[in-house]
This record gives sequence, C-alpha cells and structure tokens, in this order.
Amino acid sequence: MPDITKKWLRVIGIGEDGWDDLAADSRELLYESEIVLGGERHLKMLPEDWEGERIVWSSPIREAVSKIVSWRPSESGSVKKVAVMASGDPLCYGIATKLLRYLPIEEMWIKPALSTFSLICSRVGWSLPDVETLTIHGRPVEMLHSFVQPGAKLLVLNKDEGSPKQAAELLTARGFGKSEITVLEHLGGSKERQFSGQADSWSHPEVAALNTMALECIPDANANVLARIPGLPDDAFLHDGQLTKRGIRAITLSRLMPIVDQVLWDVGAGCGSVAIEWMRTNPRCKAVAIEKSESRLKLIQQNASELGVPMLNIVSGNAPEALNNLPAPDAIFIGGGLSAGNMLEICWNALKPGGRLVANAVTLESEQKLLQWQNENAGKFAATGDLTRLAVSHVEKIGKFQGWKTLRSVTQLAVIKKY
Repeated sequence: MPDITKKWLRVIGIGEDGWDDLAADSRELLYESEIVLGGERHLKMLPEDWEGERIVWSSPIREAVSKIVSWRPSESGSVKKVAVMASGDPLCYGIATKLLRYLPIEEMWIKPALSTFSLICSRVGWSLPDVETLTIHGRPVEMLHSFVQPGAKLLVLNKDEGSPKQAAELLTARGFGKSEITVLEHLGGSKERQFSGQADSWSHPEVAALNTMALECIPDANANVLARIPGLPDDAFLHDGQLTKRGIRAITLSRLMPIVDQVLWDVGAGCGSVAIEWMRTNPRCKAVAIEKSESRLKLIQQNASELGVPMLNIVSGNAPEALNNLPAPDAIFIGGGLSAGNMLEICWNALKPGGRLVANAVTLESEQKLLQWQNENAGKFAATGDLTRLAVSHVEKIGKFQGWKTLRSVTQLAVIKKY
C-alpha cells in the first residue's frame, strides 16, 4: 500500500448507508483528520465522538475548492490533516476531479466507494462498458439529446426529483416515447427504491430528490434519429440560409479533426452548425461560436439546446475584435468574415501549435485572400496548405424529368500549424 503519511488531503467516498459501510482504513483516515468537509448529509454520518471541525460545502463549489487549496502545507508551516467526504467515487463526476486541477496526486489519498454507475448496472443487469454514462446534475437536461440513439442504454446522474419527468418529455418529443425509464432512489441505502415506466406514459409524480436513471432508448416509427458523426441533415438546424451545407460541413469537420478536450473557434458561426457538430462528436469537445447577428445568435442557442450541446460557448460580436480573451483554440473554422482585414493572420497567431485552421470561401475576393495568404505563409505549415475546390450537386425535377442542380462551389483552405 502506498505511504500516505505525506498525503495531507484525504478524499473519501461514502455510500448511502454511511459510516456503517466504510472500510476500517477509511474510518481511521476520518478519525485522524482535523477538518472534514462535505454536504450536510455526509457530515451527519460522522459518529458523535468525532471531535474535529465540520465544514459544510459552500456554494459555488469553487469557493470550497479554494479554501481546501489554501490549507496546503508550506515548508515551514504546520500540516493540517483535511478530509473531504463525497458520494460514491469522488473521481466520477466528483470533487476529486476538481481538486486534482490544483493539487498533485502525491498530496492526496483518494478512497472511492462504489460508483453510482456500478450500482445502477448491478440493479438493472447492464454491463458498464456497454452503456453511456453522463450527468445532468447542474447541467441542462438537453445534454441527453446527443446520446439518444436507437438501442442506446444511458445511465444518468439526476439533478432532482423533476429530472425523470423532464427526461420522459424529451424522449417523447424526439420520437422515443417507447423508451424504458428506470428510476433508482437512494442507491445502496436502506431507503433504496426502484420503479420503471415508459416515457410517453410516465406517471410517477413522487420521486425522491436523490435519484438516478437507467434509460433504454427505443424509437417510435417517427423517431428523430441523428448520428453523432459530422454531416447532420441541413433541416436538423434552424437557419436563415447562412448554413454550411451538409456535404461541405462533413468535409470541413474532417479537416478540423475533433479531438477530445480540444477547443474550436467557429468564426462567423451563422446558425452554429460546425461548432455544434464538433461538440456532438464527444461530450468533452469544446467550442466557441462567434457571431455578430442577434437573430443568428438566437438560432445558435436554440440549435445547441435541441441538438444536445447546451454548454456551447456563444460569443456575440464582430471578429476579429470579439476573439480577444477567448480560450486558446486547437482548431479554427472561418466560415465568414474573410474580407475583414487580417482575419486569417489574427486567427493563425491565436492557434496553438499543432492546431488546424480551415477557411471556406465562396466569392472570388475571399478565394484570392486564401491563395495569397497560403503563398505568404507556406513555411509555417506542418505540410503544404491544402487548397481544395468543393462542389456538390443534387437531383431536382425539371418538368417531367430530372437533372442535376449544383450548389455554389466552395474553395477550402486547410492547414496545420507546426509544433
């Protein structure tokens, strides 16, 4: 077992039954701690003979994290032994994840209890690697949209007693009303309860505040089925015509290369289609949509919510001025505004090493800017910048016959920045 004498911070997972379920080493760690932080229900689980200081989590939680970090021992100062109590596995959407952003693991001892997801699987008989795990605790219920697929099995950490009803309404509206919802209350405790129902006939008004869900997504005949790979139908988005069309969008995103934990800037976002599809590829992909039109900003917000990425960062303003103070980008898409001064140069300078920049042009003037900039900066690219002409045609009726209608062609520059 690792030496924990140098670990001043202990993060201890605890189940619904509290103290009685804790292992002997977890109890010992709590007894020797001078300060214990946790939710009110966690602190009530401590035995009466524990004599340390109890501190209830403050809101917002970042204040509690700052307080904990402030107790970090200095070379000359005395060392306080601090414990944090958390539900289940503190590294599964838990406090330990946040603390590790500020403190090294060498100073922390993390003792997990069974995660809520493991407990749900044990109750409904699902294999954990075969399901999607997510949380809507502190997040919009619309987060579910990206995961709703025929046959998908979802384990969901809920916000409160209203979450199951909200999920049922969302599934029904998507045409997944036949989906089976299983609610599990007070998992792992003496008050544990489980009940199920169909989304389109959900009728369980009394649900405990502490609850989770297992969702089995079953489509109706009219289900709105949307893939998570890039290339959603154009009519999946609300737009005013300012939209990167489906075929071009799929190619554009393939060149942007969505990567987990990376950030995209969608400059001149229109209805937000590229940023939204970037985020749909993985829940940890982040994006910023920059748009100056007030009406389009509203479209972006509505599209992001209805397509399962309500956490999209939407910025109102003119580029390049609106690009100041944004998270550093790993990829940039310029779908509009190429004619605005030195847009390409500003975006390129902001891009991280190894980052991808893709710019689409539909006018001769914008195309010339791409060609000129490519020629002037070729030495900065990881490879020769790829300039491509993209054209897509669709069959349309011509009287009694059919013919090809070609959409406006797009000239695309795709480059990668050297490390």
